Amino acid sequence: MKSVEIYTSPLCGFCHAAKRLLNQKNVAFTEVDVWANPNRKPEMIQRANGGRTVPQIFIGDTHVGGCDDLYALESAGKLDALLAA
Repeated sequence: MKSVEIYTSPLCGFCHAAKRLLNQKNVAFTEVDVWANPNRKPEMIQRANGGRTVPQIFIGDTHVGGCDDLYALESAGKLDALLAA
């Protein structure tokens, strides 16, 4: 399974929803809290091609996007393949 990284902040409902989906699928992920670690936000923005909102989700080298993008992959039946590839 590919590594999963998610940039979050503690008050973000979309962050909680994305983490909930990953947890339901038993996917281990690394969380970077940009609220607690603001020095990591420029890294997130660069990796996300300018994306400034949280969550920003990465599966392996693939930038998935945000929560809606993650759920769209799941709905289309493509998330498991992306995680396994």
